[in-house]
Amino acid sequence: MNRTFNFNAGPAALPETVLLEAQKDLLNYQGTGMSVMELSHRSKEYEEIHNGASKKLRKLMNISDDYEVLFLQGGASLQFSMVPMNLLTEDTVGYYVLTGVWSEKALEEAKKLGNTAVLSSSKDENYRRIPSLDLNQIAENAAYLHITSNNTIFGTQWNSFPEQLKVPLIADMSSDILSAPININQFDMVYAGAQKNLGPSGVTVVIMKNHLFERSENSLPTMLNYETHRKNNSLFNTPPTFSIYLLKLVLDWVEDQGGIEGLAEKNDKKARLLYHVIDESSGFYKGHAHLDSRSKMNVTFTLPTEEMTKDFLNQAKEDGFVGLDGHRSVGGCRASIYNAVPLEHVAKLAEFMEQFKRGY
Repeated sequence: MNRTFNFNAGPAALPETVLLEAQKDLLNYQGTGMSVMELSHRSKEYEEIHNGASKKLRKLMNISDDYEVLFLQGGASLQFSMVPMNLLTEDTVGYYVLTGVWSEKALEEAKKLGNTAVLSSSKDENYRRIPSLDLNQIAENAAYLHITSNNTIFGTQWNSFPEQLKVPLIADMSSDILSAPININQFDMVYAGAQKNLGPSGVTVVIMKNHLFERSENSLPTMLNYETHRKNNSLFNTPPTFSIYLLKLVLDWVEDQGGIEGLAEKNDKKARLLYHVIDESSGFYKGHAHLDSRSKMNVTFTLPTEEMTKDFLNQAKEDGFVGLDGHRSVGGCRASIYNAVPLEHVAKLAEFMEQFKRGY
C-alpha cells in the first residue's frame, strides 16, 4: 500500500513501524483474545502499558521523582483552563508570553479565572519572532510564567528558555516535545497534546512538579483537579487506553531512533533542507518567521501571489503531498515536519519545491 507524504499539522504522521505493531495487536493483544481497546483499564495487561508509558517518558526526558507524569484528556485546550484553575490563586497574577494563536487562547481562558498580565508579545509583528523578555517586570505576586514553546500556525519556536526564574515556568509543548533535548528541571510544568509528536489524538501528557499540586483546592470540580489524577495514577476514570498504548509504542520508537538526541539530529537535517530551498529561492519562497525564531517543526512560507500558491498546493496534492496548506489565519503554505515525518519525505518535498520554482 502506498503511503502519502504526510505534512499535516495535527493529527500528524505516526511512525510506520508503530502503526504496523498496532495492526498486529489490534485483534489479539499478547494472547488475551482482545484488542487493547477492549481491555479493562484495571487489568494487569493494561496496567503494564500505562505504567510502561510513564516509565519510558521519564527515561527519555530524564524526569526525576520531583515530578508527576499524568495522562489526561481534553487536549492542550483543556490545560488552558486547568492551569489557572489549579495554580492561579487569589491575589496572584498569571504571566503570559504571546507568540501566536495558542498562547492567546491560553491567556483568554486564564482571564476568566483570575488576574493575568502579558509579559511580552510579538503580535504587532504578526508573530514573526519570539519576543525578548524583561524578567524584572514579573511582580512578586506572580503565580507562574506561561509560554508556548513552538507555534504551529506561524512557524516560530523558542531556541532557549528563561533561566533563573523566581516563579514557576509552565510550557505548552504540544508541537515540539521530544523533538530536541531540554532540561526538564528548568520547568515546573510541561503539557502536550499527543497528536503531533507523541502519538494519536486523545491523550494529553502533563509533567508537573510535586509542589504545584499543593495549590489545587478541594473546591474544584473533581475531574479538573490535578490532585485527583495524581492520587489515582491517571486512572480515576477510564483513560484513553488505545491512545496511551500508541503513546507507549511511539516512545519505544523514539528510543530506537537514538532517543531525543538522535531525533534532534534528524530534525535539524529536515529543517535545513526546506529552509535552504526557501533561502536560495531569490524571494520566490518567503519564510514567515525571522531567522532567529524559525521552527524546526513547522516551516511556514508564502509564494509571490495567491494564484501561484493555489497552483503550488494543487500540484503538490497531485504528487502525493498532503497537509501543506497554511493555516486559514495566515495563508500561504506550511510543512509540518514532526518527529515521525521521514527525512526522505522532506527531501522529496524540497525537490518538488525546487522543480515548481523552475517551472515558473
